[in-house]
Amino acid sequence: MVDQSRLDGQWTTDWQEALSTRALRMKSSVIRELLKVSMLPGVISFAGGLPAPEAFPVRDFRDAFEWVLEHEAVPALQYGPTEGYPPLKDYLIEAMAKYEIPAVRDNILFTNGSQQALDLLGRAFIDVGDTIITGSATYLGAIQAWDVYGPRYATVQLDGQGMRMDDLEETLKTNPGAKFIYVMPNFHNPAGTTLPLERRLRLVELAGEYGVFIVEDDPYGELRYEGQDVTPIEALHKENTIYMSTFSKTLAPGLRLGWIVAPERAMAKLVHAKQGMDLHTSGLIQHLTYDICQRGILRAHVRKIRKLYRERRDVMIRCMEEQFPPEAEWTRPQGGLFLWVRLPERMDTKELLKLAVEEKVAFVPGYAFYPGGSGGHNCMRLNFSNARPEMIEEGIKRLGRAIQRQLAEIEGA
Repeated sequence: MVDQSRLDGQWTTDWQEALSTRALRMKSSVIRELLKVSMLPGVISFAGGLPAPEAFPVRDFRDAFEWVLEHEAVPALQYGPTEGYPPLKDYLIEAMAKYEIPAVRDNILFTNGSQQALDLLGRAFIDVGDTIITGSATYLGAIQAWDVYGPRYATVQLDGQGMRMDDLEETLKTNPGAKFIYVMPNFHNPAGTTLPLERRLRLVELAGEYGVFIVEDDPYGELRYEGQDVTPIEALHKENTIYMSTFSKTLAPGLRLGWIVAPERAMAKLVHAKQGMDLHTSGLIQHLTYDICQRGILRAHVRKIRKLYRERRDVMIRCMEEQFPPEAEWTRPQGGLFLWVRLPERMDTKELLKLAVEEKVAFVPGYAFYPGGSGGHNCMRLNFSNARPEMIEEGIKRLGRAIQRQLAEIEGA
């Protein structure tokens, strides 16, 4: 029973007491809180996974809005089907075919960004106590989306090529009945690694052997600026894989437009879950995105930002080589938006962040990417896409000073 008391002659509810068990599991996103810090005057932020704002195709968006409102206002502004706008699906079918991803209209569902897709997976597939297998570390947005459904996490070690298949096999053996394996095979967030084809093939074999399905999260796949594309897991075993991607990193995050590709029987429940959540993703946004895509603007924009992000990655690595201690290590991603840095074992990046903010620079400490915060104490994720080269140079200098301050404190203790 919810506790109530009188206040000025009226009954008032104890809202904390009224909360559901699910609501009590909800926690604030570390990155959302860090974004508040990054808004402070003079702070250089390497925290959020933000695309370069100066690269947004603003004029093209303006033209697309005008065209849609002039020619397709009624269907764009009216209620639409839960599954999404069919012409945009047709565009994706053709675009994904380049990567050998098999898709038809009936197995594509548009979502309000990848974050809603993750939540829909939780609604449809996770019961309290279910075991979910992830990398160690893994995407913190997935942890936040799924924590409310009460799963337990079994984590698999990563190396320079992503999830280790020997450790995955051991994890599957020791966690019978696990529900699914969550993997980011391209330019992993936060680790920046890319899973090679032989590991993807082994992943498919192990999932089949142990009776679990695979969730392939691929928000950065098109942002490759070095090396060769690797066959998606969805293309290797579509009947045992749910694939997710988004326009947030390739076009603009403000669209909040992602999509799921799933087998027919899984898709039916995902559609039901979305109907109960929001009926459908914005029809106006889907029409707008289709107009931009079918005019070739997205392809041209992706070519532009690939070049831009490669330059910024290279600047950040060069600056870290100059400013960070010799024991520090980091990934060199072939694409995406992030570097994963491992500092000397004696350091603590959660405490380092406090010193970094004093130096007016921000990052995400490594513990945030481990379920329950159970690892990564000396690690951090750095985003390089959102800062111009001169800001990267200055920000890494500031971060280098913060690192030296913490090392001095440790050595003086």
